[in-house]
Amino acid sequence: MTPVELSRTVLRAVRRAVDDGELSVTVPQRAVVGEPGPGGCGDYATNIALQLARPAGQPPRRVAEILRPRLADAAGIQDVVVTGPGFLNITLAAQADPVSGLVREIRDKGVRYGYGDALAGQVVALRVPYEVRAEVVADVVVRLVGAQGGRATIEHGEPADLRPVPAPEDPAPLGPDAARWALLHPAPHDRPRISADHLVQRESNPLFRVRYAHARIRSLSRNAARLGFTAEPGPVAAPHLGHHVTTTGAARHGDCAPNAGAAHPDAARLGFTAEPGPAEPGPSEPGPVEPGPTAPGPAAPTQPDALPHPAPRLAPRPDAGTTLRPLLTPLADHPRILAAAAIHRAPDRVARHLVTVADAVLPFLPCVLPRGDEKPSAAHRARLALAEAAGTVLAGGLSLLGIDAPEHL
Repeated sequence: MTPVELSRTVLRAVRRAVDDGELSVTVPQRAVVGEPGPGGCGDYATNIALQLARPAGQPPRRVAEILRPRLADAAGIQDVVVTGPGFLNITLAAQADPVSGLVREIRDKGVRYGYGDALAGQVVALRVPYEVRAEVVADVVVRLVGAQGGRATIEHGEPADLRPVPAPEDPAPLGPDAARWALLHPAPHDRPRISADHLVQRESNPLFRVRYAHARIRSLSRNAARLGFTAEPGPVAAPHLGHHVTTTGAARHGDCAPNAGAAHPDAARLGFTAEPGPAEPGPSEPGPVEPGPTAPGPAAPTQPDALPHPAPRLAPRPDAGTTLRPLLTPLADHPRILAAAAIHRAPDRVARHLVTVADAVLPFLPCVLPRGDEKPSAAHRARLALAEAAGTVLAGGLSLLGIDAPEHL
């Protein structure tokens, strides 16, 4: 059961409660499902009871108790626990695998993952002024509306109903991709920056992070083929998923957890946390890779025989599933983001979402290829499939924005 499917299951439970006369509310269009907060438990949690309490005229915890048995009876759910003021904490059944289900859905739909029928049969008329940013935004809105089953038309003139803050200068010198990003990434009411910052290949540039993440995923696929394996959806958890490599001096490296408590954001993206010990260089990720520019993520890997001595010791880390949630959540949320961007005529939502996906997938990538003497396993194939699914989302989103998704960078 994917987070999207679980959200639909929550809404079905609300609908059943309404049909049974226990709740008198309008069934919402969306149920937020995410990681349990402090004091929570299980795989996922939802605040739907708190959302419905006021219109239902009942305390949130009472609403949660009404919904709990209906959720617990749903296929793929093992248990539901009410905590705090009315949070529903959901534990999935053992056979339910949200990772492989989500990955298969993305692989099946390809770059059209997230396309839907939110605007099916509707014709959206856009009236825009003669201004470069308005033209670019309108072009992307046409694509987004089409992706949701509708059709958009563009007219020029006044009064305009799509009027983002104009660009302060001509963005053409930035080139087609950076120019479009500069105009689309800010919210419509924000003035876009037309500067060379959009061309800098550094972590500070959101466009670079998005395109670099896609290029790096494509590189991992090529390197996996050289190692003799391909992507295959399945459980990504394995005893060594989330391992770290320890060397003399107990330096930690290779930690898959994106929020492992690093003092600096670069360290978290590179996949390690601070730990006392001699300042010795840690091992890099082994396996063939293609050289690239300095960017977020681990440095260019070395071959196993180039590792420092003594040889690294792989230490398992429990609860690998928690390291995946920062990536699974934005992947599962992609259809909702595309629908909202089309309905509200807001391409900036897509651009910011792609940055979220890129920032979530980059810390995961060091876990994809085998390390040291490891042989490719089913877990490696599953991790590669998950990484490629993220790459598909990045490519599809960039395509809707009219921006190239590079194979090499």
